[in-house]
Amino acid sequence: MSPGPPGAAVGPSPSAAGSPATGPLFRPLSAEDEEQQPTEIESLCMNCYRNGTTRLLLTKIPFFREIIVSSFFCEHCGWNNTEICSGRIQDQGVRYTLTVRGQEDMNREVVKTDSATTRILELDFEIPAFSQKGALTTVEGLISRAISGLEQDQPTRRAMEHAVAERIDVFIGKLKDLKQVASPFTLIIDDPSGNSFVENPHAPQKDDALVITHYNRTPQQAEMLGLQAEAPEEKSEEEDLRNEVLQFNTNCPECNAPAQTNMKLVQIPHFKEVIIMATNCENCGHRTNEVKSGGAVEPLGTKITLHITDPSDMTRDLLKSETCSVEIPELEFELGMAVLGGKFTTLEGLLKDIRELVTKNPFTLGDSSNPNQTEKLQEFSQKLEQIIEGKMKAHFIMNDPAGNSYLQNVYVKMLTLK
Repeated sequence: MSPGPPGAAVGPSPSAAGSPATGPLFRPLSAEDEEQQPTEIESLCMNCYRNGTTRLLLTKIPFFREIIVSSFFCEHCGWNNTEICSGRIQDQGVRYTLTVRGQEDMNREVVKTDSATTRILELDFEIPAFSQKGALTTVEGLISRAISGLEQDQPTRRAMEHAVAERIDVFIGKLKDLKQVASPFTLIIDDPSGNSFVENPHAPQKDDALVITHYNRTPQQAEMLGLQAEAPEEKSEEEDLRNEVLQFNTNCPECNAPAQTNMKLVQIPHFKEVIIMATNCENCGHRTNEVKSGGAVEPLGTKITLHITDPSDMTRDLLKSETCSVEIPELEFELGMAVLGGKFTTLEGLLKDIRELVTKNPFTLGDSSNPNQTEKLQEFSQKLEQIIEGKMKAHFIMNDPAGNSYLQNVYVKMLTLK
């Protein structure tokens, strides 16, 4: 008797009929088995709805893991589709950042699952998760797949929205230029399931062009993958009060109608906790906001001096307590302690409040005001506007004997890193 083909099932010989089996009926399935053949099953074509053939093959990717490759082909309409199944969701998500510098990088093998997001930074281009099926391809194949997806509805767009179609044609041209690798670009594959993969042709040595980052999934990513999110830790009663907005009844300072005041405890970064109180009157529309220091009076007073040299200085956060006075030497201006009350705003917001305080005062710019005084105040208002617009340099000084005022240092993160 001549032996059958490799991998063929071998049944019992006639002489052994009725005798017990001497070996296992099934053998373990392994991707490294050279005798393994694709499994074929009959399935329905999603294009013409006729019967076609799906082939399943278990394969192992070097320095990665085993995956199942599923390939479908319809003999009737020629439609084909290839997908992968990577098994269980990993304990952590993974992010691959690849700098593509040449054609050899375009030929890198890529496993992209359907939960992975693909981005090309230089084009600000993103393929969202679950917008494509998982695939075993190359970097060039990913770009070709994106081009095919964009070109699919272009004939309809040219008929309905010609301008949109032209812009997409221009973008498709940029994607095609990437395939020529005229200049380096960055490809990022971010997969919260941890089952995507980008080949390292130098393995097991380090690849300077490829950065692999493993990270813990966020609750939103876990929910997207269908995982049960961990129960949130119970917060203490003190934390609940800090996150809660308290309300109490009061009267509007403008029309004396009943109103509500909202109060919240806020932690200012690199400073201390403050209490913000805001009142909104539904009767007359008057709004007020006031800031109280959440702590005691400091042992030492605080004097803050800022040299305003750039319009970006206007965006600095600022806390002015009720005990803080303000000076602008270039304008020969000084604001007393109790004026304007406590405020948590920006430098631009405080300067605008100062300008409004001066220009809307009927005793300084009204009909009964002194002409010389009016001219000086108008000049002051113009110079203050130039400071706000960044056209005039000036010094801004905050002097608080209670030590409860604050001006943001925008370079504090850089100093911390150093």
